This record gives sequence, structure tokens and C-alpha cells, in this order.
Amino acid sequence: MLSRKEIAQKIINAPQDFKICEACESIVVANVVLCPNCHAYRFNQNEADIIHHAEILGSREQTSVTAEDLT
Repeated sequence: MLSRKEIAQKIINAPQDFKICEACESIVVANVVLCPNCHAYRFNQNEADIIHHAEILGSREQTSVTAEDLT
């Protein structure tokens, strides 16, 4: 399993493949229509914002609940 830092680096290397959910601030793959975590449908696709957000999320422990946590 990849660490948060490794996942963040993958996002930083290819920000065009991701977007940020404007409801829960999760970073998700660019082709989703609904956020898998909160089911929102509004996203930020600005690459500079995605890189900045990935840097922040990759440098700290997980604080949000994900779909995997609920199974």
C-alpha cells in the first residue's frame, strides 16, 4: 500500500489527471462525476490548486473519513 506522501507525489506529477472536490476537499481522479466520499458534483480542476492541496495532504495524517473506512 502506498503512503500518503507517495500518493501525493503521483498527484503532483500528473495534476491534469485529478481534481479537488469542492465539498469535502478530497482529491479524486478527473473522470469521476460524483465524489466517491461525499457524493458532491462540484470540482476544482486548477492544476496549481491540485498540486498545492496534494502537498498539504501528503504532509499530514489522514483526518477525513473515506468510503473504505465505512466498509
